[in-house]
Amino acid sequence: MVQQQQHRIYILQFRKGEPEQEVACKVSQPKGAGRRVMYHYQDYGSGGGKSGKQVQPRALGLRRFLTMLLLSFLCVGTLFVAPVSFLSFMHSDEGGAAAAAGTGAVATAAAARGGVSGPCSSVGNDSLCCDRTSERADICFARGDLRMHSASASFQLVSAGNSTAEEERIRPYTRKWEANVMATIDEVRLRRVVPGDAARCDVRHDVPAVLFSTGGYTGNVYHEFNDGILPLFVTAHHLRRRVVLVILEYHDWWMTKYGDVVSQLSAFPPIDFTADRRVHCFPEVIAGLRIHGELTVDPARTPEGKSIGDFRRLLDDAYRGRIEFLERLERRAARKRLRLHRHRHRRGAVVPRAPPGPSHADDDRRPRLVIVSRTGSRVIENEADVAALAADVGFDVRVIRPDRTTELCKIYRELNASDAMVGVHGAAMTHFLFMRPGKVFIQVVPLGTDWAAGAYYGEPAERMGLRYVRYKIAPEESSLSREYPTDDPVLTDPAGVAQPGWDVTKKVYLDRQNVRLDLARFREELVGAHRYLLAAGGGRRRPRAPE
Repeated sequence: MVQQQQHRIYILQFRKGEPEQEVACKVSQPKGAGRRVMYHYQDYGSGGGKSGKQVQPRALGLRRFLTMLLLSFLCVGTLFVAPVSFLSFMHSDEGGAAAAAGTGAVATAAAARGGVSGPCSSVGNDSLCCDRTSERADICFARGDLRMHSASASFQLVSAGNSTAEEERIRPYTRKWEANVMATIDEVRLRRVVPGDAARCDVRHDVPAVLFSTGGYTGNVYHEFNDGILPLFVTAHHLRRRVVLVILEYHDWWMTKYGDVVSQLSAFPPIDFTADRRVHCFPEVIAGLRIHGELTVDPARTPEGKSIGDFRRLLDDAYRGRIEFLERLERRAARKRLRLHRHRHRRGAVVPRAPPGPSHADDDRRPRLVIVSRTGSRVIENEADVAALAADVGFDVRVIRPDRTTELCKIYRELNASDAMVGVHGAAMTHFLFMRPGKVFIQVVPLGTDWAAGAYYGEPAERMGLRYVRYKIAPEESSLSREYPTDDPVLTDPAGVAQPGWDVTKKVYLDRQNVRLDLARFREELVGAHRYLLAAGGGRRRPRAPE
């Protein structure tokens, strides 16, 4: 008897008749009638997604036999016309665009842009190929009768006419050059087997699988996007959601956090490779992800010329429904407050007046600036003064303090509606991805972080179309100036001090440094940003949902 294992699809669902209300993102089992659920449980074998079908013994009737015979003729004819895989994502990570993806037309267009190149530029049926030319990540492709066998940490390529032993091993994570972290990633084998040695299929899929890991540095928002979400977009977006994601080192919290985004890349529940002991069978497997650089998508190296702008639009689609839901809650709460105010007024109660302040119309004309606040290290010690300064310059100022429990959609909503973002170099600067092109990103660069600030956030922000402003602090603006003499190399020569390696940079400049901004100097940057935004029309409108 096949073990029935439930798979999680990330959705927000209310039972019929239940009033809408805000629900914190957390994993919860579906409960009794009238309760809301965050995960809807659906089993592949119970008539759920069209991709996964439980394998059951069944008599082969005449009609079914004739149908299969007709399909066989069609498939054979197709192979003569286009023997290259229809579904694979295969192009050189180091060279120009070269692909065979989605449909024959897509493959032709991709090949016309850059020519087919790379060790796995063409993979036919019953084939296995790995591209290990990139310094950042390996990626393997297999096409044919493929069976996921998690008990042996492998995918089996069943070959009736090829008894040659063949095996490839891969750790599907995008930091290949870092031996220490790669050693923590589970290894998966792709091996050719004869039918007699193959595992029996429990679930058959008619779409390919993409295998990747959410281990390594997952838990840090920069690495979650740079090493996972963006490479997943690069690798799978051209498949138009007709792909099953197979996840190594699966985390419920990761799916809770990124379920909205993942649902834009796959129409099917993800598979927990380690926990799901059923044998899933696929026509094709892509093991590993492509990565183009720091927080970026290179159009020349994607099958359809996709860019970071296309990823930004995917985020809009992912969060639009949730943002509209939150706005409905806010409008409902505002109407409730108004009704309560009128009720008290009618009863003659003394209703305190709201303190005077700018009208909503005034706020709409003021460009909105969001300060991304930090705790622990690299804190802006005079943050309140900086916020007051920005308001004095003419900004509508918001301060957000994201942490690991903050719903990502709420951060997205705040920054999507902002005109400028200010923050100190660190992983939270990854959220510049949530801003609309043409807006302003101001990164405060502490001592000893010049290169990382530019390479990881500044340059990617410019590629996305933001106006990047680098505010490099002076030694006296660093808290380290209170620990070291003014002529100490820690203050005068950060590059020399950090020469031994990243560990020194982290210990001295990342973990122990705060900043106190020179308000006169920083005012100049704010004034420049404000003038730029007014000239560009910033503050004239405020989107209610992602564009």
